[in-house]
Amino acid sequence: MNGNTYALRPMIAAILACVAMAGCTVGPNFERPQSATPDVFDRTQAAQSPSKAVEAQFGPDWWTLFNDPILNDLEKRLADQNLSVAAASARLLQSRAERRVVGAAEYPTLGGAASYNRERGSENGILSLLGVTPSQSQPLSASGSAPLGVAAMPGSKGSPAYNVYQAGFDASWELDLWGRVRRSVEAVTAQSQASYEDRNAILLSARAELARDYIELRDTQDLLQIAKENLAIANGALKLTRDRAREGVTTDLDVSNAAAQVENIESLIPTLESQSETTINAIGLLLAQEPGALRQTLAEPREVPALPVQVPIGFPSELVQRRPDIRRAEAELHAATAKIGVAKADFYPRITLNGSAGLQSLQLSSLGSWASGQFVAGPSITLPIFEGRRLKGMLQLREAQQQEAAIVYKQTVLNAWREVDDALVTYDAEQRRRDRLSLAVSMNERALAVARDRYKAGALDYLDVLNVQRQLLDAQSNLQKSKAAAATNLITLCKALGGGWESTYGG
Repeated sequence: MNGNTYALRPMIAAILACVAMAGCTVGPNFERPQSATPDVFDRTQAAQSPSKAVEAQFGPDWWTLFNDPILNDLEKRLADQNLSVAAASARLLQSRAERRVVGAAEYPTLGGAASYNRERGSENGILSLLGVTPSQSQPLSASGSAPLGVAAMPGSKGSPAYNVYQAGFDASWELDLWGRVRRSVEAVTAQSQASYEDRNAILLSARAELARDYIELRDTQDLLQIAKENLAIANGALKLTRDRAREGVTTDLDVSNAAAQVENIESLIPTLESQSETTINAIGLLLAQEPGALRQTLAEPREVPALPVQVPIGFPSELVQRRPDIRRAEAELHAATAKIGVAKADFYPRITLNGSAGLQSLQLSSLGSWASGQFVAGPSITLPIFEGRRLKGMLQLREAQQQEAAIVYKQTVLNAWREVDDALVTYDAEQRRRDRLSLAVSMNERALAVARDRYKAGALDYLDVLNVQRQLLDAQSNLQKSKAAAATNLITLCKALGGGWESTYGG
């Protein structure tokens, strides 16, 4: 017992020395890239529109800026019901499971096994090299029931069958001397983070798409209402023209023009009604609802939500922390950097501690005795000597991939700033356009009232009245579309700022 302890001491010392060396990790350590912060937010100072973007705390639930209860409810349901988000969440679970699989290499493996075999040796096989002629004396086997062993082959017809009972444990542990396993875990953890950011990006896009569809629906409903109001005006003008024609004051040409105007306006209504239905279905699809399921909720016309007085857009330094695409590019760069360490560690030897302990006996009754015990313990080493430049090629590949990831990260950041800058410009410009169109509508309404009065008085041809009404319809439609465009631009701005997703990574 003591002799065995003394014999194991050199091996234990070697193991402890190896473990002490295990703190070494080859390859570059990842450092978060530093990005410049352009003066994009300075545009908030020059904005001339009524609804202004201001540097203030930016909340992730940006859709509440519209103060629309129905939109708020739809957005609240989206995260749990959208199928694209659900699929991305499933991919995230896959990446986390993969990380656990790779991380298992950091720990020892231990397995147990037990077996029973009925065996018989061949008289003409390998055992014949160990025996003598069958006529010679034969000692009993270890089982005590039949002759077997390094002696004559028992019996004139070969060795008798015997039982072998075994039970034990096997263990192994790779000493991560150069950090190959740790770098692998680091890489797969970063890739899991990238999957998380993918899911956030999909959620952000789905939220923005839902808000755009909602604005489009309300815009379509408003346009439908405008068409119906103009249709009523056109029908009134048609009745007036017919009355004047019966009185001989005007001609059938004016009647035909008035009737044509009615038909032109009526032709707009079916298209707007169908567009309203298809938009409701588009919103339903985002919420994994069957066609028509949201008709009762959304069919009642409502105006396009008004813009808030102020739009908090956060602070420039926060953009790279909020945008999922930037965070994903950073995670991909982190993973590519860690994989360089894995490739470098492959140049070094791998040392694995192996051991097994168990019991073996030819009789089940003696399997648990001390004499049936056996064990094997010791390290093994694997050293790459020649692999046809495979290792160098792999290292060059990982380094090139890391360079590409760094370029993609820089490009992603630049694109993010461009999107924010563009969104600030268009948000301000569309509001100013909307205000001009609002003045145009007021002037066209006055012009139509004057034209109708003069037409009744016989001082104006009906064709002039018709042109004024067309101008009013166009101006009203353009104003309504501009209101919707301004709201859509606000959605684009909030998306560019990276709002609308949960910011905690639950790895």
